Amino acid sequence: MLLIAQNHFQLILEVGLILLATMIFIINLVPLSLSVVTFLSLFLSAGFTLLFGADLGFLVLSFGQHEFTHPFGPIAVLVIITALSSLKVMEESGVDVAGLKKLVFLFLAGITVFGGLMHRSFLLLWFLGLFIGYTIISKSFRQKSLLTLRRVGIFLGLGVIAFGLLEIVSRITGMEVFSPLLRISRLDQNSLSSLKLVLGNTQLIGHDPSSSYWSTSTGFADGYISLPMSFILMFGLPFPLFFGLLVTKKDAIDYMLPGTFGYAYDFGYLTLICLIALILATILIGFKILHKYRARREKNNKKYLGKEVLLIGSLTAFISQALIGLFLFNRTINGTALLTFLFLGSLVLAHAITLKRNSNEVLSS
Repeated sequence: MLLIAQNHFQLILEVGLILLATMIFIINLVPLSLSVVTFLSLFLSAGFTLLFGADLGFLVLSFGQHEFTHPFGPIAVLVIITALSSLKVMEESGVDVAGLKKLVFLFLAGITVFGGLMHRSFLLLWFLGLFIGYTIISKSFRQKSLLTLRRVGIFLGLGVIAFGLLEIVSRITGMEVFSPLLRISRLDQNSLSSLKLVLGNTQLIGHDPSSSYWSTSTGFADGYISLPMSFILMFGLPFPLFFGLLVTKKDAIDYMLPGTFGYAYDFGYLTLICLIALILATILIGFKILHKYRARREKNNKKYLGKEVLLIGSLTAFISQALIGLFLFNRTINGTALLTFLFLGSLVLAHAITLKRNSNEVLSS
């Protein structure tokens, strides 16, 4: 009974620990060679291109859509940056990757267009991920950064053009769902009242129970921050969940505010501070392990090439999702996207643990 989560917060912690343990075994026991990681990254890149394209098609045809960019957007960043890192390793080894490079950029363009049309928040996540990923790749391979001041300006200009094109598409098709201006106006109309709700009722631990929708609120882990609803229902856990029209109650925090306010309200300021500290620690550990992988590669040790490119991709995706989720859109780090975030964080931290196979003891290094 002690292992059964009693609220959303405990469930998030337990799932996070299970994912971490799983990733540790995968990283240590599965032979993640460069060829295997490259193949998986290319295969998944193609999969996400088709998935986002199909979802956009359903939206246009009014056939219903699943908004896959929310939970899978960060993983798309992971696989594309991993693929680009793999190409860089192969280039340094003298392998002709011209054909593969064209394929990767084709997937990159497809994900950009399909995912961007589905959600503006995805465009921000995607461009930020590419920016961070290219920077890490340049530093890891001791090359001059591709991101000069001029190119950053072009990059920002393309972002403005992309949002402008979305607005034009929205006006021509009459589909307001594509309009960035509509989303901005919704935030302007609703974010101030949501902010007042959070700041006026958030406590060191949790929030004022009377400010929550639930009459039986405990003032902590009321479900504003949660794992996927289907995940909770599958295990039959008696946690408060937002159905139907009640979703608008959750949107006040989940959709209209950055994640810092959502996590602070549901769990308290102290938990928010711990969360930010854990995220920073994960990033620092990731960079430290990446430095070790680079040192081994430069000594002509090819054993860790697959793990190195995978770490570059997962670290990039983790940082991107954390920045967008915490400081811009709470939905990017909530619900199913929170499960993705736990997965990415576990994938980064798993590189810091080594299982010694020729002993019954498990050593952490």
